Amino acid sequence: MTKAVFPGLDGKAVIVTGGASGIGAQIVKTLVSQGARVGFIDRTADVGHALAASLQSAAIPPIFAEMDLTDLDQLESAVPRLIDRLQGADVLVNNAANDDRHALADITPAFWRNRMAVNLDHFIFMSKAVLPAMQRAGGGSIVNMGSCSWRLGLAGMTAYVTAKAAIEGMTNGLARELGPQRIRVNCVIPGFIRTPRQVEKWLTPELEKIIFDGQCLPDFIEAEDVANMVAFLASDAARMCTSGTYTVDGGWI
Repeated sequence: MTKAVFPGLDGKAVIVTGGASGIGAQIVKTLVSQGARVGFIDRTADVGHALAASLQSAAIPPIFAEMDLTDLDQLESAVPRLIDRLQGADVLVNNAANDDRHALADITPAFWRNRMAVNLDHFIFMSKAVLPAMQRAGGGSIVNMGSCSWRLGLAGMTAYVTAKAAIEGMTNGLARELGPQRIRVNCVIPGFIRTPRQVEKWLTPELEKIIFDGQCLPDFIEAEDVANMVAFLASDAARMCTSGTYTVDGGWI
């Protein structure tokens, strides 16, 4: 795949949540390759440190911050320290999530609250945490990761699809509120992305048939395809794009 160069990312301060593995790790790699000052958050310390170490030869190596985003008190205190280390926050990529399967009969109040904490709550509190830095900079870009799952009505993940549907509503609300301050807010909606986790846990011949019967395009989507969309929305090339949803789903929806 030919590497695209997205204007205005060179030297920008970027925070990526859930950046140690999967789509998040590719977003980190892509933004580092664009010359951005990247800080990424994950609760999996060994994987996060390994990714940061693998990118130490970059012009601006990324900073890894170990953090449990479901601990909102920790988030409130730790994110400003990361912003200080990055000398700002021009871009936020809200990516961290978990799509573990579950049945309705097994959902308890505690499980439901945990799934909202893992997949939704930190999106709004991360946005709140970077707001002062974006205001000082005179603008910014927030990219929220959604999912095709709720639009397709996929079974066995009701809490997850509820959170992902809410993220699109949150995106539109924040875009309206923050637009006058030149802070853009958009949502990226991936289809089935061939990450190691997805392949190991979910990809069966039956699912592969469903994917290719649904998509217009006859190829698997890779994490790099999603990362390129995120980079575009973070860049000056998308300066008038806000309150939008951008699918990277091979035409499935």
